[in-house]
Amino acid sequence: MKRIYVKEEYCIACTLCEIHCLVQHSRSRDIIRAFKRETPRPIPRAIVERDGPNSLSLQCRHCAEPLCVYSCLTGAMHRDEQTGIILVDPERCIGCWTCIMACPYGVIRRGMYKGHPVAVKCDLCPDREIPACVDNCPNGALTFAEEAPHG
Repeated sequence: MKRIYVKEEYCIACTLCEIHCLVQHSRSRDIIRAFKRETPRPIPRAIVERDGPNSLSLQCRHCAEPLCVYSCLTGAMHRDEQTGIILVDPERCIGCWTCIMACPYGVIRRGMYKGHPVAVKCDLCPDREIPACVDNCPNGALTFAEEAPHG
C-alpha cells in the first residue's frame, strides 16, 4: 500500500499541504469558497507541526496495527479491505473521540458531518492518483510511495 512519507529537512512550514487538503475535502473544491463561504469550514487532514526552525507535515500513517480502529466503539473507524486505507464512516461515527485518544501520532481531528461531531483524518484522497498535499508540496517534502524513500 502506498503511503505519504515526509522529508522534514525539505519542509519549510508553508502549510500548502494543509491548504490543498482543506480544498480537496471541501464541497466546492474552490479555495476562496472553501475558506470564505463554506460552513462549517472544511478541516484539513494534514497538520503542519513546527518546533523552532524544524517543521513537518503530519498525516495518518494508515498503521498496520491501527489503534484508532481497535478503539472505535461503533466500527466507524475501519480499514478498507481492498486498499488497506484506514477510513472513517461519518454515518457511524458518534464523536466519542476514543480514536483521537488512541492515535499515537495525533493526526485525527474533530470535525462536523450533517450537524453532528465526527472524527476526521487523512484518506489519501481516494479520487486522486496522488494526494493533494503531496501533489502541491513546493519543495518535495512529501512523497507518495510504497515504501519510505531512501536518501
